[in-house]
Amino acid sequence: MQASPVWIPPTGTLGGIVAEARERVVALRARESELARMAADASGSPSFASALRLTNVAVIAEVKRRSPSKGWINSKIRPVQQAQAYEAGGAAAISVLTEPKHFGGESADVTAVRDGVRLPVLKKDFHVDPIQLLEAKAIGASAALLIVRALSPRAFRDMVAAANALALELLVEVRDESELSRALEASVSIIGINNRNLETLVIDAATSERLLDAIPTSLVAVAESGIGGRADVERLARAGADAVLIGSAISAANDPASAVSDLSTVPRVGRER
Repeated sequence: MQASPVWIPPTGTLGGIVAEARERVVALRARESELARMAADASGSPSFASALRLTNVAVIAEVKRRSPSKGWINSKIRPVQQAQAYEAGGAAAISVLTEPKHFGGESADVTAVRDGVRLPVLKKDFHVDPIQLLEAKAIGASAALLIVRALSPRAFRDMVAAANALALELLVEVRDESELSRALEASVSIIGINNRNLETLVIDAATSERLLDAIPTSLVAVAESGIGGRADVERLARAGADAVLIGSAISAANDPASAVSDLSTVPRVGRER
């Protein structure tokens, strides 16, 4: 692994969304006592990591209304029905986007999906403050997304510690070797490799193939972004992916159950180390 460069705040699209996320944190802080009570009362959620350890490449199927790169993907999507279709198609877990402005999501979608399926649910958002993780626990998520590029090294360590204290699993997202080093140093169990640079929105499909082999086999390795069909999943399986996170292609599908079914039967090859 190469040495980690000095961290600078994210720019571009990611930088703007992170700034907006910090504004949303202010509103959440007014609900901290309520969220703490809800989190304490939350019943046990199914394990996200365990669900991704399958004979086949596990599909994390995403409920996604829109995105900064594509605009509206499916404005009429109904989260519970969509998640149930994914479950019927063989998805291993459900990802629910809760960022409101750019992705059209809301936190209530997580609770609704959690109650509608038996699968673990990932709260996918731009989490920059521990209170957002408290909210994830309170609304019943099994796991939450952390984007390494969005967090300073100290903030990243604090967020991992906060999640551990809540018994909330994390999908830690990286895009290059230095970010992967930070994730490995934090002893997280699930690492996602995003083929999309969230600052420029450019996809480089080779990113996952470059980084997957550097992830120890004891960890779950997830490939993200730019995954459209079975051939993509087969390619990522050969590169060593344990799981794939797919949003746009299946959220836009006329038959989401069949779309997931076609992707969820690709044998997992594994990594050498």
